[in-house]
Amino acid sequence: MSLGGVRSASRWGEYLFRAACFSAATLLLAALAGLVISLAVGGWPALKAFGWRFLVTAEWNPVTDLYGAAGPVVGTLATGFLALAMALPLAIGVAVFLTEFCPRRLAQPIAVAVELLAGIPSIVYGMWGLFVFAPWFAAHVQAPLVAQLNEGSLAARLFAGVPNGANIFTASVILAVMILPYMAAVFRELFLSVPAQVREAAYGLGSTAFEAVTKVIIPYVRRGVVGVVMLGLGRALGETMAVTFIIGNAHGLPSSLFGAGSTIASTIANEFTEATGELHTASLIALGLVLFVITFAVLAIARALLASERH
Repeated sequence: MSLGGVRSASRWGEYLFRAACFSAATLLLAALAGLVISLAVGGWPALKAFGWRFLVTAEWNPVTDLYGAAGPVVGTLATGFLALAMALPLAIGVAVFLTEFCPRRLAQPIAVAVELLAGIPSIVYGMWGLFVFAPWFAAHVQAPLVAQLNEGSLAARLFAGVPNGANIFTASVILAVMILPYMAAVFRELFLSVPAQVREAAYGLGSTAFEAVTKVIIPYVRRGVVGVVMLGLGRALGETMAVTFIIGNAHGLPSSLFGAGSTIASTIANEFTEATGELHTASLIALGLVLFVITFAVLAIARALLASERH
């Protein structure tokens, strides 16, 4: 083949490659736009009927066709942030141990075990929570704790609830267990990406392990840390089956940590197949739109934080 033919084939290959990449990006954006439009159109009857009251009221009554998203929204945010608060320090601790203190012959097998835990289906965590953790928690933590509290005190109101183990707190614990391996695995990869010279320089200047981790390693990968935190929160906010099994599935606003509640995902999973009225179905679809907006807001905040780190 002549040189001109080679150049022509190369140009055509480059054109096809660019066209394929553009098509993939366009298809993704089109799918996203289609999802948003479908949720907006499907949920419009509920949004039109209730207006802003849909977001600020907690009444959910299919009999009278009155629906409010406040209970599931608060439950979603409460369980997501509680799970993140429990999982984040443990995930960082696991990652630091594997990269800084664990013997090399043990670090890799433990890291593989952590990654395997991250791949366990959520329904398995939900079944474990329902049949193992919830009964144990109710018998050994919730009931003894409630019995020791003075009736009417702030602590009694904070931990009030039926001692059956199905509540906001136990759902948050299950979510924390679910996102912990994922966050720990990604944190480990982030910490391993720190150049050896940077780590050795910190220790060479006399830093302790705590100082090296908190003042050198974590700041070096802080942009990645923000991304991992937001991705872990996003997974916790959108989890369905594990939470459905153990949160109690009460539509009202949660009144305590040990009170039953619901999330957006658990409400949709419980009721979508049984929704017969147009307004009921539209309200569930509108809940999906609200969950999409919450997840989008979390990712937007993450992008804003990452952008601020560049300046």
